[in-house]
Amino acid sequence: MKGFNLKLIVHILGLLLLFNSLFMGITTLSSYFMHDGATRGMLIAFMANLLIGGLAMGLTFNHRKEIKKREGYLIVVFGWLTMVIFGMLPFIFTNSVSSFSDALFETMSGYTATGATIMDNIESLPKSIILWRSLTHWMGGMGIIVLAIAILPLLGIGGMQLFSAEAPVLGGDKLHPRISDTAKRLWLIYVGLTAVNALLLSLSGMSVFDAINHAMSTMASGGFSTKDSSLGYWNDIPQIQYITVLFMFLAGSNFVLLYYALKGKFNRIFHDTEFRWYAGFISVFVFLVTVSLMKNGAYAMVDSSVWISLEQSFRHALFQVVAVITTTGLVTSDFTAWSPFVTMLFFGLMFLGGSTGSTSGGVKVMRHLILIKNGLLEFKRALHPNAILMVRLNKISLEQPIVYNVLAFFILYLILFIIGAGVLSILGLDFTSAIGGAAASLGNVGPGLGEVGPAATYTSLPTPAKLWCALLMLIGRLELFTVLILFTPYYWRKH
Repeated sequence: MKGFNLKLIVHILGLLLLFNSLFMGITTLSSYFMHDGATRGMLIAFMANLLIGGLAMGLTFNHRKEIKKREGYLIVVFGWLTMVIFGMLPFIFTNSVSSFSDALFETMSGYTATGATIMDNIESLPKSIILWRSLTHWMGGMGIIVLAIAILPLLGIGGMQLFSAEAPVLGGDKLHPRISDTAKRLWLIYVGLTAVNALLLSLSGMSVFDAINHAMSTMASGGFSTKDSSLGYWNDIPQIQYITVLFMFLAGSNFVLLYYALKGKFNRIFHDTEFRWYAGFISVFVFLVTVSLMKNGAYAMVDSSVWISLEQSFRHALFQVVAVITTTGLVTSDFTAWSPFVTMLFFGLMFLGGSTGSTSGGVKVMRHLILIKNGLLEFKRALHPNAILMVRLNKISLEQPIVYNVLAFFILYLILFIIGAGVLSILGLDFTSAIGGAAASLGNVGPGLGEVGPAATYTSLPTPAKLWCALLMLIGRLELFTVLILFTPYYWRKH
């Protein structure tokens, strides 16, 4: 660890633990007032985060206020791991989970906004634990580090290295020259949309508690629900599902565009190439799934009831397509039971992802768009080898290093998916469950295929498989390179 500003690293990790303790304090108070029997465990977890976080910051108060790029990667990875390890404590101290691996899996799934769960009977959990699950989503959705850098200037620390490591945006589009101001504006939009979502859900028939939890899960592109059947619990209230679809769509959109929309600059949205493709992908796949459902005539839902109407086919197709593309992972139905074609289609959608600069995981529409445009240009280059042909997005030519980065990312993503599925198969999962679990974990989707499908949980997985899926979640959430670079020898060489 020579050459690293260790005091600064510990200081920021302490700051993140204080964030943890702040939200744990909220859940502790909620437990006390709701008398759910988890107050003592929540209080112990809160005190542990508060004391260790405060101690870490206090002992490193005289740190050198400079973040280098190498330290940025380290802070991001260790920051997420620290939040996850200490975020497990409420589950452990309240005896809500039976093992360390289950607690780690659930917490990692929360902070990475994956939405995969080992909870088989969510409705029996203390309400404060359900709230804590949703809060881990909400913190991780926008990004723990993006929250941190909004505060770093108060400490005299610049945050660009952290921002670029945690949330690399192709093109580097910022709302403000100061990265801290950008983070604050993004968080204001995030908080505002969460509040509006919760209000609309509560007015549509959800309880206030359910509305708040689902709003946090939706805006984080998370997937945790307060009900065992997820949004399928409200299949008899269509407006709840349409509202959720709208906010899943917004959460999967570039937050920079949402900022311009709030300022009335709608032309920026409609002229954005990625947004048009994002909306176009959703439209095409919703049409295909709806047609397939209507052709089949009927399909079984989670509660075993059957729908044959166009509206119901369209609604469930729309919900599931948006949920998978945005990697939210909420479900209204077991889409793997619809038809083999639809199952295969949804498996492919797990590799799509939302927009760049959104809370969604996955590969992202922007990268697919660059790959498609570059692939088409290869035909022209074959005919005109001397021509200089550049990939263009929003009338701007992309530099070749960006294209190479996208190609490298996609190849690495596929390699990690194959390795991830291979390891899961070695650990005892069947072929369908292995590829579904790997794709869902790496893409932060949540529900996979087979025994980890939309109608099931990850409870049945052996302990090593749960830990492996948790690692895939972290790698996928932090855009591959941020985590994997720590395993390269040249990263640790003194520069």
